[in-house]
Parts: sequence; C-alpha cells; structure tokens
Amino acid sequence: MADTLAAKLALARGVGAISRLRGGGGTSAPGKLLMRLAPDAIGELGARLARGSVLISATNGKTTTAAMVAGILERAGVPLVHNQTGANMAGGIATTLLDAARPRGAIAGELGLFEVDELWLAQLAAELHPRALLLCNLFRDQLDRYGELDTIAERWEQLLRDGAGERKLVLNADDPLIADLGREQTGVLYFGMDDDSLALAGMAHAADAKHCRRCGAPYAFDAIYLGHLGHYHCESCGQARPLPAVTATSVRLEGVRASRFTLGTPAGHAEISLALPGLYNVYNALAAAALATALAVPLETIAAGLSATRAAFGRAETVTVSVPALPADGARPLGAGAVLPAPATRELRILLVKNPAGANEVLRTLALEPGEHDLLGVLNDHIADGRDVSWIWDADFELLAGRVRRATCSGTRAADLAARLKYAGIDPARIDVREDLADALRVAAASRPAREEHPDAARHDDRDDGDTAAPLFALPTYTAMLALRELLVERGEASSAWS
Repeated sequence: MADTLAAKLALARGVGAISRLRGGGGTSAPGKLLMRLAPDAIGELGARLARGSVLISATNGKTTTAAMVAGILERAGVPLVHNQTGANMAGGIATTLLDAARPRGAIAGELGLFEVDELWLAQLAAELHPRALLLCNLFRDQLDRYGELDTIAERWEQLLRDGAGERKLVLNADDPLIADLGREQTGVLYFGMDDDSLALAGMAHAADAKHCRRCGAPYAFDAIYLGHLGHYHCESCGQARPLPAVTATSVRLEGVRASRFTLGTPAGHAEISLALPGLYNVYNALAAAALATALAVPLETIAAGLSATRAAFGRAETVTVSVPALPADGARPLGAGAVLPAPATRELRILLVKNPAGANEVLRTLALEPGEHDLLGVLNDHIADGRDVSWIWDADFELLAGRVRRATCSGTRAADLAARLKYAGIDPARIDVREDLADALRVAAASRPAREEHPDAARHDDRDDGDTAAPLFALPTYTAMLALRELLVERGEASSAWS
C-alpha cells in the first residue's frame, strides 16, 4: 500500500514539475491529479502530521490571517506544512501535502496550517480531522458561486454538529452568523473588538447578517465596526453577542501603512504594532491571536509574531515600480544621440478588493490618507472573481469623491468600474479606461504628481532614495491581482516566489 502511494506521489510531483516549467505555479494541478490517483491522499498525508492540522476559513482575510498564524507558530518553534500560496481548495491542500511528503511515511512538518475555501471546509475537515477550526467572518461574496450567506452558515453548522467535541473552535463574536455557530458547542474561544471609538455612525447599506437566526427579528446594534461586525442583541428573543476572551482595544489606524492595538487574552495584555493598515487587518491579527491562544502559545510569542508580520502579495503590499522618463504626448521627439534621463521609481501599493465589505474597508483606509490619490482599479469578472460585478455599486467609492487626482480603470470590466467612479462623484475628465493591464500600469505609474502636491508628504514614503512621487494605489479583484503580480514579475519588480 505504501509503495503504491509512493508511486502516485512521484507521478503527481512530475506533473507539478512540468506545470512549473510551462510557466504555471503548479499550486493545484499536482494535487488534483493525486486525488484522482489516490482519493484518500489528503487524509493519509495529513495523518503523518504529528501535531495534526488547524483550518482557517472566512470570506475575507484568510490568507493574511494564516500568514500571521504561521509567523506566530514558527516563532514558537513549530515546523509547519502551510499552503502559503493561498491555493485553498482541495487541489491546493493536496499539493501542499504532496510537496511536504517524504519517503517511508514521513512528512516535512509537524502541524498542518491550512486556509480553506468556504465551500470546501466541510469536506477537508472530514478528511483532515483538524484539532482546531478558526472561523473569522462571512460576507456576501460571489453569489453566483456561494449563494446566500445562510447557505454557507448552514453547511458550517452541520460540520460542527457532526464533529462536536472533537476539536477546538475559535469564532468571531462580532459576526452574528459566526457567533451563532458556537451557541450549542462547548469550549468555544471567542474573539472580538472592544473599542467604541471605532464605531460607525450607522450600518452600511451593503451590510449583511442583520437578522437574528433564532427568531428572525432584526438585530439591534450597539456598535458597528465593519460591515455587519459589531456589538448586537436581539430585542425579541434576547440573543446577544457572546463575551469574547480575546479582544482588541485602544486601536489606532495609521493610514495605509500601519495599525496598533492592545491585545487582551486570558494570559494578560500586550501592545501590538502591525505593519499592515486598516481595521480589517486588526481583525485578522485578533483572529490569529485567538487561534494561537487556543493552541497554548505564550502571549509574548503571539505579540512578537504579529509585530513581525509583513503583507502577503496583493494584500497591502508595496512594490517599487520603474517609471521611464519619456517625452509627454505631443512633445517633440528626442534628437539622434540624445540620452534619456534615468528612470524614476514610484511606490505601487496593492490593496485587494473583491466584495463590498472588503472594498469598503480599503476605501475607508484610503480616506485616512491626506491629499489627492492616484488609483489603478482593475475589475475582472472571471470565475474566481464572480461573474456578477454589480457588487461595485455597494462599494462606497463616494468616500473618495473629491480626493482622486487620476483614476486608471483596467480589466475585463474596466468600463463598468469607470461608470461606477463617475457616479461616485469623480470627475470623468480624471478617469482613463485602459483595458490592457500592462498599458494601464504604464500610464497610471507615469502620471507622477510631485510629493509637494500632498500636504502631509512625509507620511507617504519613508524610503531614502530621492523619489518625490506620491504612491499609486492599485485596487484589483482576485484574478486581476494575480495578473498584476505576473506582470510585475515579468518587469523584474516583484519576486517570482510567493510571499
């Protein structure tokens, strides 16, 4: 049996090698083949992990949260098998285990750390029998694939009912749908925000999960932090937000660069400094801290791991791009033998947007930055993005009205994004549609406002390289982010290794 599996592992690895030679990432194809050759491979390989597995699932923030947990556990000296590329369906998990598998039943790691797609969670949990589950949030996303939120919540509820008492459960107390999953479970560890200074004036029109799942009455929200996340209670049946054991207080949001908060756990408190922006990343860090707490990691190790976290690609990452100093349109051509000035550089800050809740938090973070902004919006409608792009009308681009110097729109639905920005109050004369991504990046990056145009220029760049251009903010959907990454690798401006 072991020899048979070894042969199948070798064949699947060969497929991965060929895929990479052809320019593919090889993140899922080897695993898909392995599952066809050995349907029980995920379970068999997962059983080799001496400390078992933990699974993380959510609509928003899975990759960043998993990266934070990885940083904490590695600092704690735990060897991991982790799908850090973000391939989070069965094929990606199988590929990750395949890459870690070693001869004679060994595996290069002790604990499996896997972010998992919402629809694949039940199946992969049944195969891996995780020692802990972290469920962070459920937002409306890709309705053509996932259906309504209650569809996923019901699947997750059945999963927990089938595996009651067999695993640690870490849940977001601030998300009513997530919190409800733990009502009949024992030993649940809840996490949540406890900082009224962050509360919004009212619930956004794009918010989800507004009604009590027990009786159907509308929730009364005492504080709303992000989408439908907050403090809530049902005035009809009395159901209320559970009391979290892991909390964030004294939150300070520092524009697009950083955030700080006080982490509270049963073991005490610690000051956390994140090199990641936005309240959404504070929630990601809080979730990671809660999972680490459930795994008995010391508080000081959790704090050190979070403070060392850096952005994963496309999720608040900064890339330096070159900007050739070419003549402006209509200028006289350079004469023979003329020497072009040395290329300038500019910061490109990549902020993934893929649904209303996530987009609104990115826009809210951008609104904290002073001055006018240059945007590169890339809207795709591929399968992995969701064919229906009407969600952009629930994203509050109005937050940036009067704050956009130039907006370059690209992607398969570039014109739709341009129309949305126009109706958000952005001057159409400042909007440029360039469907080709390479062309869009070239044009958007070349339009370099001097940093003097920004009243608080020092906040935009701490590099000492003489560059005086304000940053370009890229807002891509999921497949657009991957395409942008490939383009930057091709230009030599990003690493070919996933981070």
